[in-house]
Amino acid sequence: MAEEKESTSVPLSQGGAGEDPEDPAKSPPNSPSSSTRKACFAVLQSWVSKKFMTGCVVLFPVAVTFFITWWLFQFVDGFFSPIYERLGIDIFGLGFVTSLIFVFLIGVFVSSWMGATVFSLGEWLIKRMPLMKHIYSASKQISAAISPDQNTSAFKEVAIIRHPRVGEYAFGFITSSVVLQRENVDEELCSVFVPTNHLYIGDIFLVNSEEIIRPNLSIREGIEIIVSGGVSGMKNYPHLD
Repeated sequence: MAEEKESTSVPLSQGGAGEDPEDPAKSPPNSPSSSTRKACFAVLQSWVSKKFMTGCVVLFPVAVTFFITWWLFQFVDGFFSPIYERLGIDIFGLGFVTSLIFVFLIGVFVSSWMGATVFSLGEWLIKRMPLMKHIYSASKQISAAISPDQNTSAFKEVAIIRHPRVGEYAFGFITSSVVLQRENVDEELCSVFVPTNHLYIGDIFLVNSEEIIRPNLSIREGIEIIVSGGVSGMKNYPHLD
């Protein structure tokens, strides 16, 4: 019996009860080939990530441009395409072309004396409606700002003012002027509209006319600068002292 106990105790001592096969301190070190594979994988992952982000940066403006263009195409095409569908005419883009021709004919008609009279009558009726008169007035001011006729434009001139702190400048549009009467001398102030959300929302500042910087830019160029976030037309900026 004693011999059997000794024989059974031998495998336990050989198993090494104090040794932990998962102990990282006693595990064999990584081979050089494994470290090289990890480094190559990290470099490849970084390269793929950069190229993917580059593709996103390139495709994002293209996708947005095509999406807005397609939406505008469908919106304009939807005015006359139902009429052609009822007539049994199925030609792609025919409603869009018809809408463009219709807008052109409206412009020609309104430019005439009869068209201006009819338009004035319709405008008078709209301004008598409780809710529509406010919507129409706001929409007309926005459309007048980009009107080809600069004499009737709400934006008189592109302006650069010192705002909000000394050394910083803001783009804006001169909309009107007012004379501030003081005891000694009168001061001419210009109402400058500085857009904060493209052209629809902004702040109005009364600035002394002598402190306004007037760049050699048209209203259309000023609007293009505002809408593009200052990217377009930088070469036309004046030198600011």
